Amino acid sequence: MLWIDTHCHLDAHEFGSESLQVATRAGAQGVGMIVIPAVERANFTIVRDLAAAAPNACYALGIHPIYVPQATEDDLLALREAVALAMADPRFVAIGEIGLDFFIPMLCEPAMRAKQEHFLREQLKMARDFDLPVLTHVRRSQDIVLKHARQIRPNGGIAHAFNGSFQQAQGYIELGFKLGFGGAMTFTRALQIRRMASDLPLAAIVLETDAPDISPAWIHPGRNSPEELPRIGAVLADLRGLALADVAAATSANARAVLPRLPLME
Repeated sequence: MLWIDTHCHLDAHEFGSESLQVATRAGAQGVGMIVIPAVERANFTIVRDLAAAAPNACYALGIHPIYVPQATEDDLLALREAVALAMADPRFVAIGEIGLDFFIPMLCEPAMRAKQEHFLREQLKMARDFDLPVLTHVRRSQDIVLKHARQIRPNGGIAHAFNGSFQQAQGYIELGFKLGFGGAMTFTRALQIRRMASDLPLAAIVLETDAPDISPAWIHPGRNSPEELPRIGAVLADLRGLALADVAAATSANARAVLPRLPLME
């Protein structure tokens, strides 16, 4: 039984020098592939090298909305150059993490909202130009991210940590996106997320940890890890009344459908 963690910041400082050991332990738990998204220009090389060092890891390149305030047009140029080079790398799978964050007050100021939207659009265009999917960060911005995705039409992607409505979910599905579910789904009080995990088509769902963040109920507020993915998958199986092996197979197939460059798992 193999699982795919479609969103994990394995390079985060919370892991210290343990990143490779964490990936190894996750592999022993059946996590056959871990997608490591970049968040800023400074970690493009870091995520690439980490993915090269871990047999069960791959990576994406992008500029996260939280890093947009200090980002420049030169960073967008550097991203395009890095993506062009990475197309020859079998461990490079997507543009990400990109998107909009209208939750953090400083990012909600008019000028910063406009800058976020500019960076999102430029990165969606890169994804379209290179025929790549995107990994999107969407916080209090579902409809606006959907608007830009409809206009630019990248080659699908994953709405990471999805927490929108059923109507918004359908909007992403129509654009060829999958919806990422993880630790938030494990809290019994997360009624809307659990309803979506239960009722959306299984073919639309992929699993993720967002480690070291969004830790599941059994370790909250501790550091999350890709090692937790099989247990998160067990929650999805329970919510849907399905066998664990069927959920592992379906969500892994969904991840491969939306991220066609994913390396084969051992």
